[in-house]
Amino acid sequence: MKQLVITILGQDRPGLVEDISSTVLNHHGNWLSSNLSHLAGHFAGILEVTVPEEHLQELQDSLHALPKLEVRIETGNDDTTDNSTAKLNFVITGNDRPGIVQELASVIRHKGANITHLNSKQQSAPNWGVPIFSAVATVSLPAGMNKDEVVAALEAITADLIVDIEDV
Repeated sequence: MKQLVITILGQDRPGLVEDISSTVLNHHGNWLSSNLSHLAGHFAGILEVTVPEEHLQELQDSLHALPKLEVRIETGNDDTTDNSTAKLNFVITGNDRPGIVQELASVIRHKGANITHLNSKQQSAPNWGVPIFSAVATVSLPAGMNKDEVVAALEAITADLIVDIEDV
């Protein structure tokens, strides 16, 4: 079996996920996981798929033939994640401003941690008059790192940033 990481970008339309999933299934692929989004009228997705080696080329050709989509296919690696590292979900909320994601990512990297998943959005806050940034970030901490140290560093970015932790 070949493990694939597939990214897809294009104009969103009804039935698009069905078309993609049918293509994977029709070529003996197994859809393992995905993260799909509708952003500003566009579809953006990333999938993890396995497929028997003998069906790899036909699956790739069929995915590239889907109309009006940019498709990129990479061969995945065996999962080499160190299971001894702690994984945490950081739930982050604060006033939105340009550069907030870069600041969060920089603090996490400088602490030696790694962001493995990030879901963020901007929303209006009733009666506040400013947009609110919220994010859930799954972070792998290096062995021996205290999660409170990372939380303190994140909260030090600005006084209005709230960081909560959920164990994964």
